[in-house]
Amino acid sequence: MTIFITGATAGFGKATATQFAAAGWNCIITGRRKERLAILADELMQQYPIKVHKLCFDIQDRNAVKAAIDSLSAEWKNIDVLVNNAGLALGRDSFENASLDDWDTMIDTNVKGLIYVTKAIVPFFIERKKGHIINIGSTAGKEVYKEGNGYCATKHAVDALSKAMRIDLLPHHIKVTAVHPGAAETEFSLVRYKGDNEKANAVYEGFKALEAKDIADVIFYAANLPTHICINELVITCTAQANSFYLHK
Repeated sequence: MTIFITGATAGFGKATATQFAAAGWNCIITGRRKERLAILADELMQQYPIKVHKLCFDIQDRNAVKAAIDSLSAEWKNIDVLVNNAGLALGRDSFENASLDDWDTMIDTNVKGLIYVTKAIVPFFIERKKGHIINIGSTAGKEVYKEGNGYCATKHAVDALSKAMRIDLLPHHIKVTAVHPGAAETEFSLVRYKGDNEKANAVYEGFKALEAKDIADVIFYAANLPTHICINELVITCTAQANSFYLHK
């Protein structure tokens, strides 16, 4: 069995690669950070009797995505599960103050990047008459919260794309699952606040947030169900969180 994971060098992606490798799955790991990819690949192959293939590219670059996936050998094109994990939030500003550059980066990564990768891999699934697409959305794709504007918009798009894929790919026996995590203590907030550790750490003070492994566990469960079962979507929060904006600290 083979899994293809975008954004595999940290957070949910790295935890997912580790979880599946431990279960004997071969992994195609992708990301922009070449050194991190190499370190993760070495770690996985040293710990588990599996194969790992690295693809280093920027998911925002349509041509780079296509070239990387086209470069896969016939063996590596036998992908069973695609996890569209790469994504980010940038900025936490009111609409009128939000940066258009931040918006562009989020749309190009969270929406267009997901489309580029999926469009490149779906033909492999169609040819084999099976496959599973797991899109990592967010509770921000379920309810919009104050100063979440651009990020919430992109995650609402992921939610809509997941539903559309599920409908359109039915004739090809392809599963589509959307996983919508709430507050999770990863690099997410550090990226959002552009390296400001104080602001990033404050997000998780006063409650027990989700961890990357929690989401990896859920992805693993969804991916290993019998062929006739598909979980269409899951919204996952820590106990202290009700939805995208209600949190008890």
